[in-house]
Amino acid sequence: MADEELFFGADDEPVKDDAGNSSVEDAAASDKASAEGTAADTAKEETKEETKAEVAEEAGSDSAASELEARYMSLYAEYDNYRRRTQKEKDNLYADAIATVTKEFLTLIDNLDRAVDGAKKSDETSLDKVIQGMELVGRQAQDTLTKIGVEEIPAERGTKFDPNLHDAMMHVDDDDLGEQEIAMVFAKGYKYKDRVIRHAQVQVAN
Repeated sequence: MADEELFFGADDEPVKDDAGNSSVEDAAASDKASAEGTAADTAKEETKEETKAEVAEEAGSDSAASELEARYMSLYAEYDNYRRRTQKEKDNLYADAIATVTKEFLTLIDNLDRAVDGAKKSDETSLDKVIQGMELVGRQAQDTLTKIGVEEIPAERGTKFDPNLHDAMMHVDDDDLGEQEIAMVFAKGYKYKDRVIRHAQVQVAN
């Protein structure tokens, strides 16, 4: 302290030698540079860790996407197999239904053919037998329809007209019948359970 030279400025305050100030400033600058270097290294490490995390996250995202795609393809293949199997079962059911109904009508067709052949060979004396044969075929047809679950829609004269079951072909005034009652049947109607196959074609009175 005794060897340190002091200089007095204009305001008589002692000022240290510039050489001493320079060494302090150099030390401060060195500390600052060291601190900045440490901060830079820390920032680099943090950036590197963030990059690693992003890469890991992206890889995980790709893995999840691949897994999701695999699940989708598996579900699609399963649905496609189900659709094909269902369609095949539906086709088989339809074919079975057609075969069952056709089989029931084969005997009827055979008898109808025999009735037509008999009518061609008949004369006036055998006309009654031809009529009886045709009536027999008609009854057999009704029995066949009943056997497969098809019912005739009621449409006799005097039956109340029902637009859900009957189709009004024309109207007529008839004092013997009430309002909206069936006067005549042009073609019989049929239904299967609650489903109308063909509406009865009728003439409606009043």
